[in-house]
Amino acid sequence: MTFVVFASCEDVIDVDLDDAEPRLVIEASLDWEKGTAGNEQTINLSMSTPYFNTGEDTSVSGAVVTVTNTNSGAIFTFNDQNDGSYTVDNFVPVIGDTYRLDVSYAGENYEATETLMSVTDINSITQSIEGGFDDELLEVNVYFDDPEDEENYYLIRYYEEGDLFPYFEDISDEFVNGNEIHDFFEKDDDEDNGEAAFQPGDVVYIELYGISEQYYNYMRLLIEQYYSGGDPFSSNSALIRGNCINPTNPEQYAFGYFRLTQVNVMSYTFE
Repeated sequence: MTFVVFASCEDVIDVDLDDAEPRLVIEASLDWEKGTAGNEQTINLSMSTPYFNTGEDTSVSGAVVTVTNTNSGAIFTFNDQNDGSYTVDNFVPVIGDTYRLDVSYAGENYEATETLMSVTDINSITQSIEGGFDDELLEVNVYFDDPEDEENYYLIRYYEEGDLFPYFEDISDEFVNGNEIHDFFEKDDDEDNGEAAFQPGDVVYIELYGISEQYYNYMRLLIEQYYSGGDPFSSNSALIRGNCINPTNPEQYAFGYFRLTQVNVMSYTFE
């Protein structure tokens, strides 16, 4: 009797990656939900880490964080919660006013400027099957009127509870100014992301933001890079910088973005 034994071996290859110096990451999304006072706001600070270092606590405490309304001069000081979050309960959102974020940390000063943009109301939310990419999948439809005689930019966030990630859509009114805008979202089964197509009884949460042109351009690049991942014909990803600068040490800029938006928050249950 003859035995044939197949054996294989695996070589472990260690790859030395060039790790960039950590940078401050500023998550400053001041969103004023329609129907609320908008006085409670939170800004999160952390430090960037190498790609594979996912378990490290990178929260930043000890910073000084303020937001100034440059139209009125009102200053809002955000309180350090010692977990990377900085909060305020007396913020006053004013549509059309410009605000400046100032962050002082570890001997460096960072700043960013944005204008608080308004958002139109959502007219209606419906469901359908035949209007999407796949005639066998349920999709949710959102309708809203675009104001005339002005440039408007929108960000829509769709999320079903239990999904790993939300879905974002950026919209400009360049070709639809003054008209009703229709946007839709459908999902297919995706085991890698743990997502499934919409079914009756599912609830999708919808947030419609009014955003500035500069934030629209920033998000458009981020969305294009994210959703082109894995596409062999897409361009190589590039570093996308936000609006948080270091005026005294420009090379030591921060990651992240300072935005101010008004937002419609709604949900829809599929039938």
